Amino acid sequence: MKRLLTASAALALTAGMAQAEYTLHILHINDLHSRIEPINRFDSTCSAEDDAAGECFGGVARIKTFIDGKRAELEGENVVVLDAGDQFQGSLMYTTYKGDVEAEMMNAIGFDAMAVGNHEFDDGPEQLAEFAGEVDVPIVSGNLDLSQSNVLGDDHVADHLILDVGGERIGIVSALATDTVETSSPGPNVIFQDEVEALQADVDALTAEGVTKIIALTHVGLPRDRQIAGGVTGLDAIVGGHSHTTFSNTEEGAEAYPTMVNDVPIVQAYAYSKYVGHLTLVFDDDGNVTSATGDTALMDASVEPDAGIAARIAELAGPIEELKSRVIGDAADAIEGAREVCRAMECPMGNLVADAMLDRVADQGVQIAIQNGGGLRASIDAGEITMGEVLTVLPFQNTLATFSATGADIVAALENGVSQIEEGAGRFPQVAGMTYAFDAAAEPGSRISDVMVGDTPIDMDATYGVVTNNYVRNGGDGYAMFSTAADAYDFGPGLELVVADYIADLGGTYTPYTDGRISAK
Repeated sequence: MKRLLTASAALALTAGMAQAEYTLHILHINDLHSRIEPINRFDSTCSAEDDAAGECFGGVARIKTFIDGKRAELEGENVVVLDAGDQFQGSLMYTTYKGDVEAEMMNAIGFDAMAVGNHEFDDGPEQLAEFAGEVDVPIVSGNLDLSQSNVLGDDHVADHLILDVGGERIGIVSALATDTVETSSPGPNVIFQDEVEALQADVDALTAEGVTKIIALTHVGLPRDRQIAGGVTGLDAIVGGHSHTTFSNTEEGAEAYPTMVNDVPIVQAYAYSKYVGHLTLVFDDDGNVTSATGDTALMDASVEPDAGIAARIAELAGPIEELKSRVIGDAADAIEGAREVCRAMECPMGNLVADAMLDRVADQGVQIAIQNGGGLRASIDAGEITMGEVLTVLPFQNTLATFSATGADIVAALENGVSQIEEGAGRFPQVAGMTYAFDAAAEPGSRISDVMVGDTPIDMDATYGVVTNNYVRNGGDGYAMFSTAADAYDFGPGLELVVADYIADLGGTYTPYTDGRISAK
């Protein structure tokens, strides 16, 4: 494996031998998830008022400004701009335009390569093929066998790439998480191969062509990237995505930028356009990395949005207002979602959302749904239900998250959920697939009883499939017991879309109800 040379090793190079150094600047993003417009601190679309107050981040207009500025600053140097996947899904820009806007903005910014993310398959391989025809950016994923597909081929997704950067050939290899068959909709004709094996084959192919500088642009998540760094020989760096990991040398609790594993630098730039990463690699004449430095840059109000892009986004936002007015069904009665209700007891809105979550993933063996009451922000009146009303109830653009948990962890989660009921805390657990009782007069930590999963008392030692939103799964509202859960996947469809689809699948008319699944003693 090519090693990052230590200072002592560099000094030991033969005296007088000329060593031609080559410096490569990699600007990168990942997991944009259609955050075309600026985002707020909750990673959802920023209001005009908050943006004007300087309280928002990101958006592709800021990315355009930042990358153009870096290109100007580094004029004459070697620069590549990479995207580690998941342009699709996550805002009404994608819901409305199905990838057209993402393609337009990628072209305007000028990316040099993009990895396929799992969400690029959310609307099937056909949508990815259409997107590939719209972008002026080569798309790469080396562990996809497309030989059986009549939709996708090498003209849409390359196995690996060679970029000419300053007269040097830069190899780009890539891999997509193999569980995409479960988290998205690639269909039966896209065959996934082991990431490590596929990457090694592509590195070997590039090496045989004389390419000595090879970057892995992956969408597998940091844990798998660590395994790739340890298992694939010949890589010079890994630019990743999928796990939405914060890398920073200044933010507390973040991964170091870069993180070194087996002498391979690994980087990522969180998600949602909030950061742009800048990795600087210095190579010796043999293609060995002698230095790997850099950091992520926060796209806050100090980065002025590109005026042309901002104007175009404002134009594109017009039909989204129409989407908000789209009628998705009818409510037979008012659906109660007031905070004073949903943070203290079973509420109709909690039942609707939890039922919709569980229905969406029931075929994956999931038995229990938990939704924090604080994630429900409004009621819906009787009569027509618009998409705008659903977005008002669920404004955070949370995604569906699934994982495995023991009965003991689930009971601990319920205890957490009712531990601050006196304060009206948002952690109160609305549920589906289970029932429980609580005694608010008891000491916190000992308030829960009579927990049933279906018709059976919960088994503290058994393992259950659970669905919640990504905020709760990552420990939000005190649900720390879920933050290290097994088999966790946080990047399902948007919760607002899940609820809208659920109402539509019921025939368009929803009758709100409570059924005693949560009882107070």
